[in-house]
Amino acid sequence: MHEPTRTRPFAPFEWMLSLRYLRARRQEGFISVNAGFSFLGIMLGVATLIIVMAVMNGFRKELLDKILGINGHLLIQPLEQPLTDWEAVSERISKVPGVILAAPVVEGQALASSPFNASGVLVRGVRGADLAKLPSVANNIRQGTLEGFDEGQAVAIGRRLADQLSLRAGDSVTLVAPRGAITPMGTTPRIKSYRIAAVFEVGMSEYDSAFVFMPLPEAQAYFNRAGDVTAIEVYVDNPDQVDYQRRLITEAAGRPIFLIDWRQRNATFFNALQVERNVMFLILTIIVIVAAFNITSGLIMLVKDKGRDIGILRTMGVTQGGIMRIFMVTGASVGVVGTLVGFLLALVVCLNIESIRRFLSWLTNTELFSPELYFLSKLPADLDGGETTAVVIMALTLSLLATLYPAWRAARLDPVEALRYE
Repeated sequence: MHEPTRTRPFAPFEWMLSLRYLRARRQEGFISVNAGFSFLGIMLGVATLIIVMAVMNGFRKELLDKILGINGHLLIQPLEQPLTDWEAVSERISKVPGVILAAPVVEGQALASSPFNASGVLVRGVRGADLAKLPSVANNIRQGTLEGFDEGQAVAIGRRLADQLSLRAGDSVTLVAPRGAITPMGTTPRIKSYRIAAVFEVGMSEYDSAFVFMPLPEAQAYFNRAGDVTAIEVYVDNPDQVDYQRRLITEAAGRPIFLIDWRQRNATFFNALQVERNVMFLILTIIVIVAAFNITSGLIMLVKDKGRDIGILRTMGVTQGGIMRIFMVTGASVGVVGTLVGFLLALVVCLNIESIRRFLSWLTNTELFSPELYFLSKLPADLDGGETTAVVIMALTLSLLATLYPAWRAARLDPVEALRYE
């Protein structure tokens, strides 16, 4: 006579019972409703967490690209004496390994006006060849052209500024600088009209409404900086490794300079973004934890309702481990399916987030994600593979942990007591 053999763990009958317990019979409908709410909680928690983190990543990436697309990764300013030797210095720095561009600039504030409106602007004098090497500007010309930018007296302005002043390429814009010619009566404002050669659209409202690019020689004359420049903007191929380039650039400059990198120039802004991102992650993780508690409460209710079934299974020879696995699979399946559906939902939303924003703006007749408030003209979303994987693993782990206590209670149930009170 053969001795009965133990059933191997996660045998087909355990899976069958687990999935059957998810399907409610007519008289115990509350269980399936509870499982449904647990599923929705996990799904929405995971989807919301992934979407929000993707949007926060998109914000940082887009703002970083836009800010560093206009401003250099390192800014060189003069010490002890003006940058009258800017041509030689920029030539030496441009030969440093990893440096893409060393662009001398002249900057100053002015008032841009037209017959229709006026606005404060930042005028930046650059060489035409340097401006053509800035993809964020050169690749986003909406009107006009940058060809022959150094020839004559023409400027390039942002799209939002052009709309604000009601001007187009070919029109004239008047620039008023507070410090102009020095006369016996004092310093008089400098007023001069310039033809608009090109209208660009970087995609960051703050830049599109405030920047005016002017040929470098003209900017030197306009701001009384004959022979020198305000600073040299240095662009490198890897912004995250500017510390290595700092030493090489300082040596290549061959004169006293003050060097500041993009992290120092934008430290407050990007630190605020990072803090906001971490806080959002913590808050939304709590949503997933609450959804996991829903699984726990639903399983506890299921264990109480299935007390008689557990007693019968135990008398038939099902081990405590088998009972525990049955209820763990029941609860974990809700979490696993909810997590996977939440991930797919987040993927669909992230890939179509700008279309969804436009639809909601049309539906509510309001402007969602105003460029004036958020700097960007479109809502960005950048899914990070490692981050998304971490969210999915966290949700699956929480779903599994949520089943341990109810499953342990089910396994510890005394079959005699369970059948006595049925």
